[in-house]
Amino acid sequence: MVKIFRTIDNNVHQINEAQEGSWIALINPTATEIVEIAEKYNIDVDHLRAPLDEEERSRIEVEDHYTLILVDIPMIEERNDKEWYGTIPMGIVVTDDKIFTVCLEDTPVLSSFMDGRVRNFFTYKRTRFILQILYRNASLYLHYLRIIDKKSDEVEQKLHKSQRNQELIELLELQKSLVYFTTSLRSNEVVLEKLLKVENIKQYPEDTELLEDVIIENKQAIEMTNIYSGILSGTTEAFASIISNNLNIVMKFLATVTIVMSIPTMIFSAYGMNLKSIGMPFADNPMGFLYVILLSLVFSILVAIVFRKKDLF
Repeated sequence: MVKIFRTIDNNVHQINEAQEGSWIALINPTATEIVEIAEKYNIDVDHLRAPLDEEERSRIEVEDHYTLILVDIPMIEERNDKEWYGTIPMGIVVTDDKIFTVCLEDTPVLSSFMDGRVRNFFTYKRTRFILQILYRNASLYLHYLRIIDKKSDEVEQKLHKSQRNQELIELLELQKSLVYFTTSLRSNEVVLEKLLKVENIKQYPEDTELLEDVIIENKQAIEMTNIYSGILSGTTEAFASIISNNLNIVMKFLATVTIVMSIPTMIFSAYGMNLKSIGMPFADNPMGFLYVILLSLVFSILVAIVFRKKDLF
């Protein structure tokens, strides 16, 4: 899908034909659309295809007629019928009079610009537009990190009452999302540092403060990711030990019950053997059956009391 936007009378409008100062958004484009855009605007096809590869690394490439900026953006993906978080690449191609964005999904990073919800956004101010995209990207990381923190608290509350592995699996999924975020944010940090040195992208004094905000937001996202990752890692290990300990307690209880119950079994087995009644206690007594039952109960209770004092119950 190819969408074209342009700022007209300080408002963003979707138009049919690209003009000077336009923003061309490629959202999961087809091979035909990529080739057409590449040929029409003299852009390398591989540079337009690069953001469509989920394993592509963040980088900046400077060509004669344009500059490619590739960054990782956060996204929501479904795993095991639940929503988790990951990252995908997004490409920004800046030419002399236009700006292109290429992404596999209709991401919230760009949708806010398309809907006109970003203040002081103009498609023809390409340098500021790039910085606004990067700032929005870092802010979205922070937003998702807060959600991950809330989810981890909810899972932790469940773990207090559960001995299942499901909650641990959820914590591991959250931890996996944080690993993705950490890797992507560090790659984006390198891109931001290189962005300061790219001569093809003009640096305007009025955008200096915005660039500083972008760098601060990205660093804050990295710090939050590291903190949450450390907390989740410690929580996962702690609750794994707790669940294992709870299982050991259950097994100890069952083993103790088995030993206590084995005493009547042994006595009844002895009386159930096909032997003469001579020498068998209470064998000829009319109340013998009741005596044997009471005797087995007494022995079982005594053993149970001993185990209780040793805190085995």
